[in-house]
Amino acid sequence: MTEIIDTFIAPPCHDEIEIIYQDEYLVLINKPSGLLSLSGKNPQNLDSVHHRLVQIFPECTLVHRLDFGTSGLMVVARNKAINAALSQQFSQRTVTKIYQALLCGHLTDDKGVIDAAIAKDPAQFPRMSLCEINGKPARSHYQVIERLYHPLDNGTLLPVTRVQLIPETGRTHQLRIHCQQLGHPILGCDLYGGQIPEHASRLMLHASELHFVHPISQERVNTHCASPF
Repeated sequence: MTEIIDTFIAPPCHDEIEIIYQDEYLVLINKPSGLLSLSGKNPQNLDSVHHRLVQIFPECTLVHRLDFGTSGLMVVARNKAINAALSQQFSQRTVTKIYQALLCGHLTDDKGVIDAAIAKDPAQFPRMSLCEINGKPARSHYQVIERLYHPLDNGTLLPVTRVQLIPETGRTHQLRIHCQQLGHPILGCDLYGGQIPEHASRLMLHASELHFVHPISQERVNTHCASPF
């Protein structure tokens, strides 16, 4: 068995967490890019969404996570019972998550579906891999918003496509590896071929919409958060 060694040290994140909505049961936030969702085992990776929010909401726990480089909407439970109720919605796939991303190159098709199983790959940690034999089923939908050109520091223009991504499943790195499989990795993605770092200041992936049922009121919560890129 391959031992997983995590050597990643997150650089300081000076951006604040934006609280979009809060009540006595849950909090909706806009996570900045470059902030961990949960603190790491390494004490240098203490800063995170959870570490910051627990100072304000002592009993809060994360229901789901966003990758370090991904910005956007997260729902945070303020007690264990709410966490269990929200987690059930996520596991039953009744929560709708919609992302915006900039993909490298111009996509040929205006929309499509990526169906490719994803497996852990301890030998290449933290990368995941596509594997139909050992992987868990994963399915993502994409819709082209616009095809444009992203200016680089050297003055050249990089063709990119702004897309809306809707994952049916919630596998680790799902959208990043599925876009690589599509042949158009997410701009700024260091793990799955999204150009060299100077082409983008961050991972161009943002959780722009989150739709779920409030565990107490049973009302539909429809949250939107505009993309910063």
